This record gives sequence, C-alpha cells and structure tokens, in this order.
Amino acid sequence: MPFESTAIRDIRYEDDRQKLFVTFVNGGAYVYVGVPGEVHRSFVEAESQGRFFVAEIRDRFPYNRLDS
Repeated sequence: MPFESTAIRDIRYEDDRQKLFVTFVNGGAYVYVGVPGEVHRSFVEAESQGRFFVAEIRDRFPYNRLDS
C-alpha cells in the first residue's frame, strides 16, 4: 500500500503469518515478524506513518532486512 510519506514508501501485511513488510523512501526494505493485525491497521491509519513506525514498531518486533 503506497503512502504520501517522507519516510515510508510502502506497507504490506500478511495477516495469517503476522508479517509486516515496510519499504522506506531511501530504498531499505524490511520484514517485521509477530506484528498483530491491530498494530498494522493503526500503522496504516496513522496521521504520520513515520512517527508511528518509530514509536510502535521499530525496536519492538524482530525484523530482517530484505534484499533489494
């Protein structure tokens, strides 16, 4: 799902596996695991996806960087 954000380019979510895929404007792409659907929905609906990411996702869920 593309966004008008200065930090986040794309957010994708796999509900059955609780995986959140985040692509940043700078090109970095990561998958965060164990992310509840409620967190994903709040992320999508946030006034600022960048601020939400820093406050609620970064450093709270395990992640892996994806190859570009």
